[in-house]
Amino acid sequence: MGRKQKYSKDLKIEICKKYISGEKSAKELSNIYDLGRYGDNLVFTWVEQYVKNGSSIFEEKQRNTSYSKEFKINVVIDYLSGKGSARELANKYGIPSKATVLKWILKYNNHIELKDYTPQSEVYMATKLKTTLEERVEVVKYCLDHNRDIKGTAAHFNGNYAQIYQWVRKYEKFGEEGLKDKRGRKKPETELTEIEKAQRRIAQLEAEVERQKKINELLKKVDALERKLL
Repeated sequence: MGRKQKYSKDLKIEICKKYISGEKSAKELSNIYDLGRYGDNLVFTWVEQYVKNGSSIFEEKQRNTSYSKEFKINVVIDYLSGKGSARELANKYGIPSKATVLKWILKYNNHIELKDYTPQSEVYMATKLKTTLEERVEVVKYCLDHNRDIKGTAAHFNGNYAQIYQWVRKYEKFGEEGLKDKRGRKKPETELTEIEKAQRRIAQLEAEVERQKKINELLKKVDALERKLL
């Protein structure tokens, strides 16, 4: 069963036309139609959707909208590639709220929910490359020489989008030093004393707890934002 829309299609169209014609401001329309505390933002969202997709964007759905994992990842990749803001992509793809796009981005960056989608033909889920420092520098310079086209670079080198994205960010911030593989510099497990093993394990657990705490805080912020915009 689909969700009952709080505001009808006809009402949304009426509000959009009044705003576009200059008859009323977003704030005035929010007050007239009692759209709530963030009603002016709601008006802006409707107008953008209406201009981009026409009145059909306001059709009441017969069932709750579902999106495939491939679709979600494509939207996230567009965002990471600089092809639009969360709001612009929501309007482009007919997604009701930009908060939905932001939630997908957060989950993708933190390997939540979308991580089990693994078609090898897609560069953003391809196997990570095993490279030397010189090879990483080559990949990054190729990317920068091609207008920072990360997706095209990943396809060219049969690489992983997220991995190359991180390489480019590190190179831009730290230069070649940022691309050095710092793994393997730790003392091997076989050489550790029991106390050192325990200390390393505690540090790993503390880092994981802190990471999970940050993820939860980010998701709460997105959920709060989504509630305000709906």
